[in-house]
Amino acid sequence: MREEDLERILVSEENIKSRVAELGQEIDAFYEGKEILLVTLLNGAIVFTADLIRNIRSPLWLDTLRAQSYGSGTTSSGAPEITGDLRLPVEGAEVLLVDDILDTGNTLSRVVAELGHRNPASIRTCALLDKKERRQTDFEADWVGFEIPDHFVVGYGLDYAERYRHFPYVGILKPEMYS
Repeated sequence: MREEDLERILVSEENIKSRVAELGQEIDAFYEGKEILLVTLLNGAIVFTADLIRNIRSPLWLDTLRAQSYGSGTTSSGAPEITGDLRLPVEGAEVLLVDDILDTGNTLSRVVAELGHRNPASIRTCALLDKKERRQTDFEADWVGFEIPDHFVVGYGLDYAERYRHFPYVGILKPEMYS
């Protein structure tokens, strides 16, 4: 769980701060002061969400949903499991679903479909990172922080086996750390 475990930093702390502020402004402009039900996917998106909500001026409610597709591995299982439910009602809400990384697209598309059955006014998505090379569905996020190449990344909430989340940037984990 040391910086020496990384090949290199892919997205710096400064670039993350700047882009998260921009995302907050873009989201505010879209919602034009409407109340937002912001749903964050645990555990990975919690750091991103904490910073994002400090950059959104529109009124919002915050809830969490736990979805898992990686376990302690480095590749998506392809079959995301929703292991927790929301406390707040979705019906009629302007839902903003926030995730740390859009990879295969399986998790976000599954969660959007699940929430869609609850009759929200709308569902939009925001992902910090987007790995388009790995997409298995035609799912695209409404807002993306950074498009990244196909590397296994950690930091800023993203983990390998629940470690490395504490780094204030996103780095590429050395393969020997997980092989």
